[in-house]
Amino acid sequence: MFGISLLRVAPRQWIEVAQEAERLGFESVWMSEHLVLPIDMDPSNYPEGKLPIRPDTPLFDVMVYLAAVAATTTTLRLGTFIYQLGLRHPFIGARAVATLDVVSGGRVELGVGVGWMPEEWAAAGVEFSGRGRRLDEALEVCRRLWEEPVVEHRGEFFAFPPVAFEPKPVQKRLPVHVGGESDAALRRAVRSGEGWVGMHHTPQSVAPVLARLEELTGAAGTERRLTTTVAAPPGPLVDVAGWRASGVDRVLVAPWQRSRDALEGMRRFAREYLT
Repeated sequence: MFGISLLRVAPRQWIEVAQEAERLGFESVWMSEHLVLPIDMDPSNYPEGKLPIRPDTPLFDVMVYLAAVAATTTTLRLGTFIYQLGLRHPFIGARAVATLDVVSGGRVELGVGVGWMPEEWAAAGVEFSGRGRRLDEALEVCRRLWEEPVVEHRGEFFAFPPVAFEPKPVQKRLPVHVGGESDAALRRAVRSGEGWVGMHHTPQSVAPVLARLEELTGAAGTERRLTTTVAAPPGPLVDVAGWRASGVDRVLVAPWQRSRDALEGMRRFAREYLT
């Protein structure tokens, strides 16, 4: 399967790109998100001392924007890449995701992860060092809210008396894809997810991650196979043959160099590989 990453196209084109993606036969579109971007970020915390995003980058509520995409499409799957569930109370996250699944008719693919920007967590007043445990607990609570009639919880980060949560998502088992490549993240995917999602890989570079994921799945004694989703490097040159041989289930592509070329890049890709 091939999906479209909206990360490499201007927001003003997202709706048009999503509509064209559905028309051309792409399976899904995926959006990234942040709550806030602090002005003071230490570039030494990041690879090669370079910040991967500018503080003045426009941000949107991913669930609201994907609802707008849902209103203008009919079959396109709607993915988050990734949703920082741990920065939110589970009531907030679960409600937003369930609402999107309802208004889209059951098309949500929820990618979640612990996040990578300590300054964002500090600005939100949430402890960055405990983000893995916080995400684990938030996922557990959300899953119960989506699937159980009454939920009561007492945990490390969240506690509440018995509550009802309606409506439930349309999908009986809403697909959660866990991001990250550390052993902790991969174990979280095996333990709590329907899938794993990775960013900016080639077929060659993702191979050891897939091998480790298979190893951890075997060690956990589960027969459930995770769906794997990986973003290819952006640009018109996509190693489609390599990806098809890689064992990855879904590849997210942005087959264009500049936003103005996005539609034609998608059409060219579809003519060559989707027909």
